[in-house]
Amino acid sequence: MGDVRRLIAFDLDGTVVDSRRDLAQSANQLIVEFGGSELPEDVIGRMVGEGAAVLVDRALTEAGVVNDPKALPRFLEIYDGRLLKHTRVYPGIADAIRAARRNSRVSVLTNKPVTSSERILEGLGLRELFDDVIGGDGPFPRKPNPAGLLALIERAGVTLADTLLIGDSRIDHETAKNAGVQCCLATYGFGYETFPADRLDGREWIAVEPGDVAGFVERFTAGA
Repeated sequence: MGDVRRLIAFDLDGTVVDSRRDLAQSANQLIVEFGGSELPEDVIGRMVGEGAAVLVDRALTEAGVVNDPKALPRFLEIYDGRLLKHTRVYPGIADAIRAARRNSRVSVLTNKPVTSSERILEGLGLRELFDDVIGGDGPFPRKPNPAGLLALIERAGVTLADTLLIGDSRIDHETAKNAGVQCCLATYGFGYETFPADRLDGREWIAVEPGDVAGFVERFTAGA
């Protein structure tokens, strides 16, 4: 890596990796075990982004099943067994991350548990490309609270103006706004399906396809 002048933080699910099927199948197994009927994959996909506890509560509620204290640990157990069954890196994203590393510190900021995040990154050969991984079960509040992002900024020794957050959901967009940093919105991700269009203010960079991310990384690192 060259001289670090910037920080680029990536969301994980729906931004770096397409994990919707594994998440949906894990949630559906939980629903069935608790007496409900499976939900469509796209319905569960729209529930992802605010952490496992929120996903479990939303999925069980949608299926008409009463939540239970045992549900969250059981979901995490189920999901732990299928993290990489269908999950894949979006095309072109690994190249975008490598490009970001030329003069930036590159991190993952996710609401997913950190152990699951690390295992996915390791399994897909991406972990060595990231300097930090902050998950939703660590010492910082989950997104859209900006505390985790601000901690990454402090570690990198950069300014708010030198920071870019790339994510696919309303949660990521709000996190960037709450921190006061540039946002690249990955509209190809499944988190964007529930993004309220009236939240856009015209300052976001919009990545319609995964291949677009590399161009925005280059634009940001060039100081455009």
